[in-house]
Amino acid sequence: MVGNKRVVAVVRARMTSSRLPGKVLMPLAGKPVLQHMIERHRRSAYTDEVVVATTDKPTDDPVVALCESLGCAYVRGSEDDVLARVVGAGEAARADILVDGMADSPLVDWRIVDQLVEMLVEGGYDCTSNEFKETFPVGLDARVFSFPTLCEAARVDHEPMYREHAGYSIRSQPDKFKLGNLEAAGDLRWPALRLTLDTQEDYAVIGAVYDALYPTNPDFSAAEVVAFLKTRPDLVALNSVVAQKVPGVQ
Repeated sequence: MVGNKRVVAVVRARMTSSRLPGKVLMPLAGKPVLQHMIERHRRSAYTDEVVVATTDKPTDDPVVALCESLGCAYVRGSEDDVLARVVGAGEAARADILVDGMADSPLVDWRIVDQLVEMLVEGGYDCTSNEFKETFPVGLDARVFSFPTLCEAARVDHEPMYREHAGYSIRSQPDKFKLGNLEAAGDLRWPALRLTLDTQEDYAVIGAVYDALYPTNPDFSAAEVVAFLKTRPDLVALNSVVAQKVPGVQ
């Protein structure tokens, strides 16, 4: 809670990722990726509830089973209509502010998320993010939405791209919506570093990060990730040539 606003983190998770199927349940330091994401969002000073938005397909029954074992709320919906699925999760949890948790971000840092929540509230923004100008490593990006704005997008946006990429109509129209950007400082300003989970090479890098940092500090920060990787150029090189997917581009 920030002020009188209820903050809900919605983590999107499905087993049928196109480039790395089943990634949300792949192990990192002995726990599934999704469990780490839930735990990392739960550490936020502002987030009141974490909800997993998964699909209604039988292939995602294992995602539901994990949520139930962790006592984490979940909502099932259309695989293709991600916007409706995310908004449905926000509605179920009575969100005023929605943190968009992407399934490819197992290194998400609640400290960055909380900065964005504060920025949204203090600046009266429709959306705050650290990706409008790319200064952070890929995979440490986060998005926070005014939930009423996101609900209106779900009501009026019918183009497939807008339904598949939740909140994209808001993020891509700075002339229509009030957008706030958080820029990285110091060593975190490393946009060429790839910390997202989309390929086996990504998994090798993130797995090495977890093996190195998690056993001694489960709440390791983005700054600690970067500090570790600055000493391991061999790991940084593993996925440095992987192309990042862009909305609307196959």
